[in-house]
Amino acid sequence: MTTKVEPLEVSLSPQDRFSEYLQSRGLRQTSQRKFLIDQVFSQHDHFDAEELIERLPRRGEPNYVSTATVYRTLRECVDAGLLNSFQLDGRTVYDHDYGYPQHDHLYCTRCRKLLEFQSDELIAIRDQTAAMHGFRVDSHRMIISGTCRECSRRRRKKRKQDLV
Repeated sequence: MTTKVEPLEVSLSPQDRFSEYLQSRGLRQTSQRKFLIDQVFSQHDHFDAEELIERLPRRGEPNYVSTATVYRTLRECVDAGLLNSFQLDGRTVYDHDYGYPQHDHLYCTRCRKLLEFQSDELIAIRDQTAAMHGFRVDSHRMIISGTCRECSRRRRKKRKQDLV
């Protein structure tokens, strides 16, 4: 099992892939959309729309993008296969899909940290189970909720103090 998900080599940049998607739908590639794709793919992290908006220029600044455009473009990125989206604690979280291998997540319910991992064993079990049922797998998503190492350590220290 690997805990650091490394990017894959892809033939098109996220920008080119998104441009192809827009073209196939008869939509225009705007400077705001280009800027958002650059921002989303400038770092590999999980984020929700509000966190992305916080990183963007404010109204009146160069490259300002409206909130409505952010939400619309994120939906288009999911449709285009650039991003995955999933629900966590009542919010929609986005994760890079294009250029990254199939991976799953560990989610700490205390600090809200989301860790990625890849498991060949998990993929093998998935494929065996699907084959037994005559099922063709397109994808899967697993989010394991629990408490991370750091939060577990903090809790143990507090409990020892409580006993004194």
